Amino acid sequence: MNSPIKVLVVDDSAFMRKMIAEMLSAEKDILVVDKARNGQEAVEKTKMLKPDVITLDVEMPVMSGLDALKIIMRESPTKVIMVSSITKSGAEATIKAMEFGAFDFISKPSGSISLDIDKVKNHLIKLVRLAGSVKTNKITNRKTEVPMLARTSIKSDNQGSAAEMVVAVGTSTGGPKALQALLTRLPEDFPHPILIVQHMPKGFTKSLSERLDHLSRIKVKEAEDGELIKKGVAYIAPGGYHLTIRKIGTSVAIQLEHKALVNGHRPSVDVLFQSIASQRIKRAVAIVMTGMGQDGKKGLIELHDAVPLTVLAESEATSVVFGMPKAVIESGLVDEVKDLDQIAQTLLKYC
Repeated sequence: MNSPIKVLVVDDSAFMRKMIAEMLSAEKDILVVDKARNGQEAVEKTKMLKPDVITLDVEMPVMSGLDALKIIMRESPTKVIMVSSITKSGAEATIKAMEFGAFDFISKPSGSISLDIDKVKNHLIKLVRLAGSVKTNKITNRKTEVPMLARTSIKSDNQGSAAEMVVAVGTSTGGPKALQALLTRLPEDFPHPILIVQHMPKGFTKSLSERLDHLSRIKVKEAEDGELIKKGVAYIAPGGYHLTIRKIGTSVAIQLEHKALVNGHRPSVDVLFQSIASQRIKRAVAIVMTGMGQDGKKGLIELHDAVPLTVLAESEATSVVFGMPKAVIESGLVDEVKDLDQIAQTLLKYC
């Protein structure tokens, strides 16, 4: 029998510590080894107890979750799941936490003290189990440094309307850092629009877009309903909405849809790929990076049948979770499998 996943629960709220510990302890394969009230205690107990996974509140006194995360990832690298309130400051800190090496995050449904934390119970347990199955070096070894060579301009013969070619990207767990590695390597004159689905709840995608826009040469923004897509702009689907497109003459407009979850997600990669297929865009590049599940595989098959298509997938070596990339590779439709730091350069080859 496998050893249980050892978890350290960190939150300044006694209520939240108790609730999270109880929901995790109810699972036979999870062992809560201790609880901590602030970031300083988290750092100390991580060194002493060496947990497999930490649930870490973002906003705490004495030492914040973000400051604690930096120290933990430097001194005692561990899989960390951030627990964040859906506030602007909480979302911004959570996005930075992803950048600093957090495995993933869950959102508190109603702020810092929440009686409906049970809403996230299943998702938290799923993430803890997933984190427990991933080697720590999958988190610590991901490279996002940008080589200066990749920042140079590119020459492209395809300088037509946005309807001629689109790049569609799908990612989930580990995605924020993967998107950073991809987008920051693209030159500011990148000649095509980029449509992105990152599995993330409402309230966090705007902060992700703003952070990536700050770091990148190209413009990155949260997609807005009805806007016409432009070359050299990356559009991230807002949490809670499917990202679809429709052609208007030679232009392409974004349509956000609040329809049913697909593969347990809204936004869904399948929905994005299927939408591009239905609009008969002249050419597309699809990129599938780290994430759990198979979202994107079904849509990719439809996209392949409808549009001249190039497909890139992230390698198992650099994927935090090799679920979504593996699923599309198994479809037999992937043209190239690349490590994370090679995906942008490979994409430029097809522009």
